Amino acid sequence: MSVTIEVIKAGALTTLQDLGRPGFAHLGIPRSGAADRASLKLANRLVGNAEGAAALECTLIGPSLRFDDEALVAITGAEVSARLDGEEVALNCAVTIPAGGLLELATTSTGLRSYIAVGGGIGAEPMIGSRSSDLLSGLGPAPLKAGQTIATEEPLGEVPAIGVAPVAPPADVPLLQVVAGPRADWFADDALALLAASSWEVSSDSNRSGVRLVGPELPRLRHDQLHSEGMAHGAIQVPASGQPIILLADHPTTGGYPVIAVVASANLDAAGQLRPGQKLRFAVS
Repeated sequence: MSVTIEVIKAGALTTLQDLGRPGFAHLGIPRSGAADRASLKLANRLVGNAEGAAALECTLIGPSLRFDDEALVAITGAEVSARLDGEEVALNCAVTIPAGGLLELATTSTGLRSYIAVGGGIGAEPMIGSRSSDLLSGLGPAPLKAGQTIATEEPLGEVPAIGVAPVAPPADVPLLQVVAGPRADWFADDALALLAASSWEVSSDSNRSGVRLVGPELPRLRHDQLHSEGMAHGAIQVPASGQPIILLADHPTTGGYPVIAVVASANLDAAGQLRPGQKLRFAVS
């Protein structure tokens, strides 16, 4: 049975996300999708959905949602206080919302993005095979607004008979593994070593397109213009300022800044949870 959800408060930035639109970069369309794919998949598994079902991605400050009928919900990702009709509910497990129930998420204490999966998945018209909100290209549904309603699809699978899924707490200072990028030779010989030896801070200018970092200037050998070339999720671009940018889910498919390194696939979800003011380090392999 479909459940209607009223958005009482939208939160800082709450969008609909699934696993994105792979395979269209040649058309200038980013993959998009969840910034922390592992958390999205876990939330969906906990409520019996396919891993790629559409769910809500909440950034920093979560939404308040009222359910018109009973629903099964799981909250994963960043550490956040969640309340159902005023009572604290656990993360990383399936929670039954009664008809008329009010689910409220506060501000994350660690990490940046929380995921709310509802049994059946959130319904929306797919665009190019995905329901994801792409904030760069404008594809997909707009971010949630107070007063609107959204609805679920019909639940398809059985709910797994588990309690709380064990999830390791995030590191205070994440260490992201990287490999040398295709334009590492545009930088001074010690630039990769400097990248790994330095402590970096996440800038408040970061978003779903990229995490902007503040730290020592990465020195370049070449200062001529680089022709635009294809960009990958996790590529670390370095503009003229010398301050690196980690490309995230909504990144442009091409770019003209040289890529000094690329974050390992296993660390992309951790990169998607980096919050303004947080420190991080790199390890070059």
